[in-house]
Amino acid sequence: MPKRVDHEERRAQIAEALIRVAGRQGLHAVGMRDVAAEAGVSLRLVQYYFETKERLLFHGLQRLTDRFTARVGARLAATGPEPSPRATIEALLLASLPTDEESRTFHLLYSSYAILSVTDEALAAQPFIDNPDAAENAVTGLLEQAREAGLADAGIDARVEAISLLAMTATMGTSILVGQRDPESAIAVLRHHLDRIFTTTGTSATPRTGRL
Repeated sequence: MPKRVDHEERRAQIAEALIRVAGRQGLHAVGMRDVAAEAGVSLRLVQYYFETKERLLFHGLQRLTDRFTARVGARLAATGPEPSPRATIEALLLASLPTDEESRTFHLLYSSYAILSVTDEALAAQPFIDNPDAAENAVTGLLEQAREAGLADAGIDARVEAISLLAMTATMGTSILVGQRDPESAIAVLRHHLDRIFTTTGTSATPRTGRL
C-alpha cells in the first residue's frame, strides 16, 4: 500500500526550507528552486503546493508568526502562572529583538517582506499581517490594566505608550541586526522606558541582570 502523504506536514517542510534559505540569502534572492533543493523535494512539488513564489513567501511568514507566538508564550510561562502586565509586555518586546538565530531570522524576514511588498504588486495584494493592530491593542490593554491597578503612572496615554514601545523595539531590532548596537544595550533602553511607565510595584519579566 502506498504511503499516505500528510499534506500539512509537507507544506511545513517546504516552509521551513524557505525560512532557512531566506535567512541565509535574504528574502529577495530566494527562488522556488532554492527552496526545493533545501527541502530535498522537486521543484514541481513546491509549485504543486504553493503555485507561486508569493504564496510560498506568505505561507513561510505565517509560520514565522506562529513560532514567534510560541516564543512569547515560553517567556511568559517562565515568569510564573499569573504574569503581571509589565511582565507580559516585557516578554513580548524581548521576544521581538533579534538576540539569537531564530529571532534574527524572524526580524530579517519580516522587515524584508514589508520592504518588498511596497514595490511587488503580488506581495502587496496579500495581507502582510492578518491583524496588524493586534500587538498594539494588546499592549494598550495591558497598560490600561496596569494604570487602573495602580501599577503604572496614572497620567500615561496607554495607546501612545504602546505605539512608542513597539516602534522602539522594531527600530532597535534593526540596529542589532546591522551591528549598530548589541542586544544588552537595546534591552537596557527598553527597560528604562518600562521603568518610566511602571511604578516600583510592577514586576519585570526577567531578573535585572541584562540577560536575554
